[in-house]
Order: sequence, then C-alpha cells, then structure tokens
Amino acid sequence: MKDKRITITGGKGFLGKHLIRQLQGQGYQNIVVADLPEYNLVNLSNIQKMYDDLKPDIVIHLAAKVGGIGFNQENPASLFYENIMMGVQLLHEGYLRKIEKFVALGTICAYPKFTPVPFREEDLWNGYPEETNAPYGLAKKMTLVQSQAYRQQYGFNSIFLLPVNLYGPGDNFTFKSSHVIPALIRKVHLANLLSEEAYDAIIKDFLFNKETEFVIDGKKLKIDKTSSPETIQKVLKHFGISLQSVSGESPTLPSFKRSDLSSSLSSFKPSIVPASETSGLLSDPVEKTGERSSLASVVEVWGTGKATREFFYVEEAAEAIVLATERYNGSEPVNIGAGFEISIKDLVDLIVGLTGFKGQVVWDGTKPDGQPRRMLDTTKARKEFGFKARTGFREGLKKTIEWYRER
Repeated sequence: MKDKRITITGGKGFLGKHLIRQLQGQGYQNIVVADLPEYNLVNLSNIQKMYDDLKPDIVIHLAAKVGGIGFNQENPASLFYENIMMGVQLLHEGYLRKIEKFVALGTICAYPKFTPVPFREEDLWNGYPEETNAPYGLAKKMTLVQSQAYRQQYGFNSIFLLPVNLYGPGDNFTFKSSHVIPALIRKVHLANLLSEEAYDAIIKDFLFNKETEFVIDGKKLKIDKTSSPETIQKVLKHFGISLQSVSGESPTLPSFKRSDLSSSLSSFKPSIVPASETSGLLSDPVEKTGERSSLASVVEVWGTGKATREFFYVEEAAEAIVLATERYNGSEPVNIGAGFEISIKDLVDLIVGLTGFKGQVVWDGTKPDGQPRRMLDTTKARKEFGFKARTGFREGLKKTIEWYRER
C-alpha cells in the first residue's frame, strides 16, 4: 500500500501537515496535497482538474471551512454550502474515476445536541445537532449518507471517520476562526504580555497570526511595529483582554505542580469572577505613564464554563487516520478521539496554571456555551483498526503552549 498515490485535501492545514509527517514516517512516498490556491475544492472544475492532474489511488478528504462558535454564528450559509459541495463533488468524482478508496473526515458537531455521553456511532441520527454547529455538522454528515449510498449501489470503497475537537502544535490561533484551546492559550498569553507591558511581543504575536487590521466601534485600527500602547490596548480589549489598575500586589495563583489531571484541577482555583461584576475591571485602556503602575490583566471567556468537551491531540489523530486508511473498509462511521471529557471551566483552570497567569478570568454568560457535553465512545476504533489514544491531556496541552510561546 505504501506505493499508492495518496492525495490529501486540505493538506496545508493543521491536521494535514501532521498527517503528511505521519505518512512519511511510515514509508509512504507518493503523497501530494490538494489545497488553495492551486485548487478551490468548492468548484467542480477545480476538483476535476485535481483528479486529472494528480491521478490519486486514495483520497483523504480533510479540507473544510471551519471555526469556533462565533465564526459559526456569523457564517452558517457559507459553512453549509462550502462543506457540502466539497464533500459531495470530491466523492462523486472519485467514484467516476474508480479510485481505490475515499477517506472522509466528519465532525463531532454532526451528533445530536443532547446525545448521551459517551457518544456512540449508533446515536448519530437520534436528533438535531446543536444550533450553532448544525449547518457545518449536517453538511459534513451528508458525506456519510453519500458514502453509504455509493457503497450500496456502486460498491465504491469509502469510509467516514468522526474526530473530536483537535488541538496541538501548529493549530490555528487566529481570533477570527480558532477553536477553544488555541483561543484560550492565545488570550492568556497576550494577557500575560499585557500585564508586563511587553508591547513589542504583543505586536509580534499579531504579525505571526497575520491579524493586523481591525474595525472596532466603527473605526479602523492597525497593529504594526509603530502601534502605540493605547491602540494595542483597544484591540486587545475588543478580544476580551484588558488591564485593571490595582493597589498593592496583583492577584496570585497557587503553584501548579501535580501531574495527575483530576487532582490538579480539583486543587487549582484561579481568580474568576462573572462578567456582571466587572464593570470596574473592563475599563478604558490604561495609559502608560512615566512611573509603572501596578496592573493586573483580565481575560474574558465566553459562556458559563459548564459545557464539557473532549480534546484529541493532533499527532494521534493523524495516526488514527493512517490506521483507518490501511485497515478499515466498512460502511459504518467510526469515532476517533481520546475518550475523556473536561469542562470548559476546568480547561481554563488548567491553561491558567500551565501559563502562570496571575490575572482574573471573567465569564460572559450572555454568550453561548454550545453543545452541553461532548465525549466519544472510541471502542469501535480499537476494534476495527487498533487505535487507542495515549497522549495525556496535560502533556499535550503543555506541548501546545510551549510551541506557541516559541513562535
């Protein structure tokens, strides 16, 4: 199988880069990427050109338009249209060209809003997805319907994998479309820099993420090497990061030393207040004076923190995809994940501890939590192709934070 021509759609993205490394590490030689700008996979003529140019034996379809809750709320139509058009047309053209296998990546967002935990594959059709995720989740879910229909009528070999939320080095950290872990890591990192008045480092962060132009309260603002502290603070405040003037010492947090995740989370309590009690905290930008003020940073987090999520280290997701590509040829969907859940509040506590954040966390309960709970049953992945996650969550999170800090 290692001499097969493998095309990875979305191969320039977060998961795609890790998947390529995983395949190369296992001896695969003929790996090519189909991604923007060479191929717009929403466009049928581009898809046909991709197949004609690359002549794949196997297609692993990772390409997707995707984002967090805010992005989903702002872009439901484009999320539905672009994802369904990519999946339907890629699989159909693969069938017409008689490729050997099509590997489709779905999403945990396809599950019903109130699916019993842990999510089992047989529960996939027992209700409607959580509202903010529904256009994306249903669009991806239609690839499963198509996959099963084409297998039944044409004998076409395609499989459908359901990954949980991914995280790890190389993730998307942009405020526009990042998911919860990279968004929280970046917010806390910037809040730490803001409390140190490390404006050059903050500018470097925005340049690294290619986010430099903003419209805030009807005014255009730009972050570049000449930006003033006042401008930087206005932009940060727009994304829920601000400064609080304090008398005496800033709030301190207990040390975070225990290796056991559950023990660590139960013993670690950052300074957290609800958004309704922070009218004096989220004040106008603090002017930099000749004498350094005593300042503490404040980070705003959406929701109540009660929702739970499962997170899957990206390197292991890549391993699971390779194993499924090699060993699984069934029509039924298969969950791939780590098989645990953690509340968003406990996730924030953990990131606060690992980053040494000494400010305050503010919960904005007016913003949505999203799906109440998420955790996959990964029994079928172990049974069908021998995959089981091994990376501890604390370990993976620490690697992700270290990677981002080193950028």
